[in-house]
Amino acid sequence: MKFTFNHFNFNVLDLERSMKFYEEALGFVEAKRYNAPDDSFTLVYMGDKTTGFTLELTWLKDRKEPYNLGEAEFHLAVVTEDFDAAYEKHKEMGCICFENKAMGIYFIMDPDGYWIEILPDKHEL
Repeated sequence: MKFTFNHFNFNVLDLERSMKFYEEALGFVEAKRYNAPDDSFTLVYMGDKTTGFTLELTWLKDRKEPYNLGEAEFHLAVVTEDFDAAYEKHKEMGCICFENKAMGIYFIMDPDGYWIEILPDKHEL
């Protein structure tokens, strides 16, 4: 039996704001969308135009309060071929939340408080 990765989910309070963030910060684009028949929620799958892996943004229509992310000891990681340019862009956006220069990585935070690790291409841990 074999399994492969398909998608990862983040629940978001403002779907348009989150989509804009992922488009601007990481170049992700909407790959597909599902609207619930009763209009209670929307799923938008953001893709990188290279792999089949997507980030599912779940928007619940009636949700008003921020999600409790606990201690936020989880994150999504992405690789970039131009680490320095990505760092400068994220610095300008003001979304860098943690840097580990010794490891050669940093993290950005999305509008809902989720962390995304930014790795240089060919990064080895």
